[in-house]
Amino acid sequence: MKRLLLPTLTILSIVFGVNSASAAYCGAVSYEGCSGCGNTVVEGGVVAEGAVADDGAIVDGAAGAAGGAVAGGSYTVMRNVSETVYEQVEETRYRTRNEVYYEDQEVTSSRMVPVTTSREVKYTVNVPHVENRTKTINYTVMKPVHETRSRVINYTVRKPVYQQHTKTINYTVMKPVHETHQKVINYTVRKPVWETRTKTINYTVMNPVRENHSKTVNYTVMVPVREQKSRTINYTVYNTVQEQKVRTENYSVVVPQQYTKTVTVKGGHWDTVTETIPGKMMRRTVREPGTWTYDPSTCRRVYCPGSCRVECVQGCPTTCTKRVWVPTCETKEITCTKYVRECRTREIPYTVCKRVPECRTKVVNYTVCKLVPECRSKVVNWTTCKMVPECRTKEVCYKVCKIVCEPRQKTVNYTVCKMVPECRTKEVNYTTCTMVCENRQKTVNYTVCKMVPECRTKEVCYKVCTMVPEVRTKTVCCTTYKKECFTKTIKVAKCRKVCEPYTVTRCVARVVCKQVPVQVCAPASCCDAAPVCCPATQGPVRGLLNRLFNGHNCGCVSDCGCDATPACGC
Repeated sequence: MKRLLLPTLTILSIVFGVNSASAAYCGAVSYEGCSGCGNTVVEGGVVAEGAVADDGAIVDGAAGAAGGAVAGGSYTVMRNVSETVYEQVEETRYRTRNEVYYEDQEVTSSRMVPVTTSREVKYTVNVPHVENRTKTINYTVMKPVHETRSRVINYTVRKPVYQQHTKTINYTVMKPVHETHQKVINYTVRKPVWETRTKTINYTVMNPVRENHSKTVNYTVMVPVREQKSRTINYTVYNTVQEQKVRTENYSVVVPQQYTKTVTVKGGHWDTVTETIPGKMMRRTVREPGTWTYDPSTCRRVYCPGSCRVECVQGCPTTCTKRVWVPTCETKEITCTKYVRECRTREIPYTVCKRVPECRTKVVNYTVCKLVPECRSKVVNWTTCKMVPECRTKEVCYKVCKIVCEPRQKTVNYTVCKMVPECRTKEVNYTTCTMVCENRQKTVNYTVCKMVPECRTKEVCYKVCTMVPEVRTKTVCCTTYKKECFTKTIKVAKCRKVCEPYTVTRCVARVVCKQVPVQVCAPASCCDAAPVCCPATQGPVRGLLNRLFNGHNCGCVSDCGCDATPACGC
């Protein structure tokens, strides 16, 4: 049943949508099928002014008066259309919500307050005490004493002696020996065969036509004129002169020296000290006591926990033992050696070469060349050549070469060279060098330096530092913490129900009727009398079935007796 209902509803909607604005044949107007075709609004082929169809459509009076609704034409009717319009309406509603509010409550709490106290502590300080002392030191100075001496030195000189010698050398020479041989060589020669041919060539020859011209040209020539001159030149010549000089040289000698000094040596010992260390400051979180409140929404008491706060607490003190180094100072004398640098002087002879300038004069002859301009003229002849084209014809003989292979044979003479050893002799002169020893003598002057010890005495001032203990007092600040109670006000959260209004906007549907113009077509031909096309007894279902199976003629053909079906349909 459901499968048949859906196609039937679809067909019904199509039929009613198509035929709602069409005119039926037989002079009747129908908008909703054939059920309302009994009321005719067309009289004698003209639509009456102000006529109303059965479905509420109003015919345009102007169109009816003009006689526009003739057979085969169209006219306009006003049709009532219902339209649903949605309007927005604001509506006030009320809702209940839980509101949290806070009340002030006094709570007693405690905190740690720091208390600062001071105390005096005695400690010992080593104060340095400096004392000036004097002592006599005996020391020895090595004093140099110079002495000049001379001695004779015997030395040997190696003198070269050259001597000429001759010797005979035997050597071997490779002598070339040439030998002639013959051999036969077969080869192929590509022999050209020439063939003479002739062809005619048209060509153009450019014949030169020469024309002679001449003109006079003036030009300037620079003629050189030479003049002899002389001048005196002063120049300087440097002569080398040797001069003996003596220079004084300072040098230093390092001499060892003994001395005594007092040295302070740092010492000490370890002591055991007991020390109390205060505990660390720790932060901990403490929750305040909670409260019980009545919740009207659940009708029971609810526990509200107190707020959390952070407080500082000092831990337990600890006692520790540690070793402390106690420094001490000791004084002792040590013997040291130091090296003292002494300055001395000596004379060294040396030779100095000087360049002494000497002024001289000479006369130099030179030649001066000057260019003197001289005007000249000459006749210049030149020839102009013009090329005149001339067409000619000639017979050209040319050769065509073909290469033909021809076998040949030839005898070739070649030479073989062999190297034959040959012994020879030659005389060679050479020189020998012999070193001969020769004894010689020379006298050399030298200086001897002797260090003579000399005793001296000097007084030395030195300082002695002694550490003297001194007791001092200082004030030390100590901080301790004390518990203190105080009262503070906190906010306690409570819940209550509140009724509050709010606005809601909703859409309300409203049906609006309005008239819409519709084009309606008149039938092309019909019977003389307008019979009743579709009686009311037919019913909508029967009219629909007649339109589906009888071709939209509403089953009126047999009743009305029309020969032809109208063109516009129902």
